[in-house]
Amino acid sequence: MFFLGGGSNVLFTSDFDGLVLHSGIKTLEVLVRTEKEVTVKAGAGVVWDDLVQWCVDNGFGGLENLSDIPGTVGASPVQNIGAYGTEAAECIVAVHYVDYETGLAYSLSKAECAFGYRDSVFKHALAGKAIITSVDFVLNLHPQFRLDYGDVNRAVEALGGASLVNVRKAITGIRRSKLPDISELGNAGSFFTNPVVQPEMYAQLQTIWPDVPSYSSGDRVKVPAGWLIDRCGLKGFVMGNAAVHKNQALVLVNLGGATAAEIVELARYVIQTVFEKTGITLVPEVNVVGSEKI
Repeated sequence: MFFLGGGSNVLFTSDFDGLVLHSGIKTLEVLVRTEKEVTVKAGAGVVWDDLVQWCVDNGFGGLENLSDIPGTVGASPVQNIGAYGTEAAECIVAVHYVDYETGLAYSLSKAECAFGYRDSVFKHALAGKAIITSVDFVLNLHPQFRLDYGDVNRAVEALGGASLVNVRKAITGIRRSKLPDISELGNAGSFFTNPVVQPEMYAQLQTIWPDVPSYSSGDRVKVPAGWLIDRCGLKGFVMGNAAVHKNQALVLVNLGGATAAEIVELARYVIQTVFEKTGITLVPEVNVVGSEKI
């Protein structure tokens, strides 16, 4: 069996020989409300951005930086989706799922989900074993905005200052200015995760490119994968009917009629080129399903 959310982060390289499941659980409810925060339960089939909009409309803070991310709620804890300095795991308090084999229902606390950068227990011990049914989020009724990532602060100020509505508008505007419209140019969004490297590796990168940007990640350093791909001369690179997007090097696009094999070939070429020039091995964020892997 294969559980398919919105399909925005999946590359099929061959037909799937089995049962494909898709959640129709689209409930949204408030479980607990105090003076400071609220806990909400969202069904796995809820479109992620619909959840973010609902939270903003109701004055619930915490997910606004994750605006305009495609996919469904059920996928959010698997990948621990993140953007603009925020990760879903910061707000998740519980994940509910059904065991594939037994049909029994279970719940995991945030700690039990073992969240990491684009990582969770659902990609390891529970990979292929859990059907996520709903996710509980704790959200702030007095939001503390996170605006120090990229151009967010400037965009928010241009809209009149920090508020849930303005942060959402700013994030949505920034994303749409950088990422291709999926209805016009087929893509899966960010194709690679940002590499997290040791300080020594980052220092080595600085000898090549002194202006290499970075973000703290515990005792290691996160480097933007798109920036590395760009500096390796691959922005806009075309291979057959597939290409590295001309405006955002982190995105691989289908120029029209590209096969899965062409996307895989391009991804491999990007990984090889970046490794040869930096010593860093990029890891695909897209889930590849089928006989041919990246």
